[in-house]
Amino acid sequence: MDFHIGDKVVYPNQGVGIIEQVSNCNVTGQPEMFYLLKFSSSSMRVMVPTNSVTNIGLRRVCRSRDVSGILDFLQKGRCRSAADWKDRFKENSEKMRAGSVQQVAEVLKTLLILNQEKPLSFREKRMLDRAWTLLVDEVAVARGVDRQAAEGLLVKTLTKSNLKAPLPS
Repeated sequence: MDFHIGDKVVYPNQGVGIIEQVSNCNVTGQPEMFYLLKFSSSSMRVMVPTNSVTNIGLRRVCRSRDVSGILDFLQKGRCRSAADWKDRFKENSEKMRAGSVQQVAEVLKTLLILNQEKPLSFREKRMLDRAWTLLVDEVAVARGVDRQAAEGLLVKTLTKSNLKAPLPS
């Protein structure tokens, strides 16, 4: 996948970033091309080797019509998860690392449903908060709205399926 300066991309489990620079660096003794990403949510910068983009799962931000599918899933979609905490956590962690916006939405909805039944463990609560942040950020960029409007859209959608969104961060 070829990205250019100014492209908005998603780095799995880190969020939406902007390609600030494409440059050659000699990190391992061999010249290599890198993308320099800046994450607006944390002001963190990351260098990603261009030949590792596929392995890492770096992808373009989803389109606005993809957001409609995510909202539909959050409102009407079915979720299933392992009953055992360790299996469920492993499954959700893999989905978060995969970086697909659909899988992040699945983790969010699964954990919200579980949270209504019983309190989440500390690690699952952190994962729920992370999934919420990642989804809000991507919806905001995809729809061209600010973070607050994206949160409102997600809260409204989740309310329709009787789910309570996590408190805004």
